[in-house]
This record gives sequence, structure tokens and C-alpha cells, in this order.
Amino acid sequence: MHTVYILYSEKLNRFYTGYTQNLEERLDFHIEKNESRKFTSKAKDWVVFYKIACETKNQAESIEKHIKSMKSSKYVRNLKNYPEISEKLLEKYR
Repeated sequence: MHTVYILYSEKLNRFYTGYTQNLEERLDFHIEKNESRKFTSKAKDWVVFYKIACETKNQAESIEKHIKSMKSSKYVRNLKNYPEISEKLLEKYR
């Protein structure tokens, strides 16, 4: 199982979108100090804002790319407020 995840940092007031097979491990990866992660290393307060369980890696990659292409925090917030958006994404990228 793959998961598309959206992290939120209150300090930066920003979202970060990615996908993984192990969300807990990946969250630790983003939080630990490492200069090679130029964006997520700027804050230590990342929390999981939203996640979507996907059937395949290809589906997760496609949904992640779609969310990133929207370039909109409003869209990200709407994913959480309107679960039917996620359902449509899962169908579209099945």
C-alpha cells in the first residue's frame, strides 16, 4: 500500500506533498535535521495534514503530481474538507 501525504508546518505556514510506503518513517525523515532536504529542513513542526491511501505506486505518484500541479493551499484544504475530491482522484488515476 502506498500513501500520498500532505504535511503542514505552522512555522512556515506551508504544505508539503509526497508519497511513501511507510508514513511514520517518512515523517521522521522530513523532521530530522538534514541540509539535503532544502524545503522540509526549514522547520521541525511538520504534521500530517491529510493522507490518501492508494492501491499502487503509479496511482500514488499520479495523485501526488496532480496535487502539486494545482499549486494551491486552498485546493489542499478542500481535499480535507471534501473527501469526494480524493475519491474522484483515486478513480481518475486507477
